[in-house]
Amino acid sequence: MQAELVVDARNATGESPVWRPDEQALYWVDIPARRLHRWHTASGGLSAWATPEMTGCIAPHAQGGWLAAMESGLFHLAPGSAGALAAQPLAVVRHAQPGMRFNDGRCDRQGRFWAGTMLLDMAAGRHAGVLYCYQNNSDLAPRLDGFIVPNGLAFSPDGRTMYLSDSHPSVQKIWAFDYDTASGTPSRRRLFVDMAPLPGRPDGAAVDEDGGYWICGNDAGLVHRFTPAGQLDRSLPVPVKKPAMCAFGGPGLDTLFVTSIRPDGIDLSDQPLAGGVFALHPGVRGLPEPAFAG
Repeated sequence: MQAELVVDARNATGESPVWRPDEQALYWVDIPARRLHRWHTASGGLSAWATPEMTGCIAPHAQGGWLAAMESGLFHLAPGSAGALAAQPLAVVRHAQPGMRFNDGRCDRQGRFWAGTMLLDMAAGRHAGVLYCYQNNSDLAPRLDGFIVPNGLAFSPDGRTMYLSDSHPSVQKIWAFDYDTASGTPSRRRLFVDMAPLPGRPDGAAVDEDGGYWICGNDAGLVHRFTPAGQLDRSLPVPVKKPAMCAFGGPGLDTLFVTSIRPDGIDLSDQPLAGGVFALHPGVRGLPEPAFAG
């Protein structure tokens, strides 16, 4: 399957793509560049907003704008015209160690926001990452810890299974949890996929309407689909080595958008499109991204 370049974004670290059906537009962030991006599919128009801190992930907010997980905590972002961005602090995070930021995150099917933290120095390999939950405009609640780079957060179509990975080269595992949709409590953690023998480290993920779990194989230029039983179903190539996260979008939610990373200080002659946003048509449909309901 041929991946189509839709935006030659040249992002340093393109992450957290989210499709907005009301706008027929794709949003995503470039973490180190401190940018929120928007691509309007019909017009091809591009917009960008500078964020006050590095943003690891975004989720639609039910009252408009975005819930964003940054370095110091959670913010409500309201993008305006001419690059204006209003950022309102919502919750402060008490990091386990200095030098940390939020990484991957999203809302569950009930509108609770989940996001994990990591050390900026990923090479340190410290298990300082924590998975937090935020709901009803309360404090950030730590729920799971002991991660190096928490990633791949996703929920099954019925919301009763939560997926979470750790991208660090020393871990490379994806876990599944039973998820109590009434209380927002994960339990019965178990290994879903050990990606160490497979090509690529587990990065950002999405779930299709049939329960297939799609995850970017960072360093391998692949996007993998696993069945709900954890079996590798297919692997789709993209023309860059570091796909970062995928999300379903388009009018029929049947396009899989993939953001990517453009490494600094290396020869990119074999991947000149690194940092771009790509589109795949895998023959399955996704699900609307839940908005934060707090």
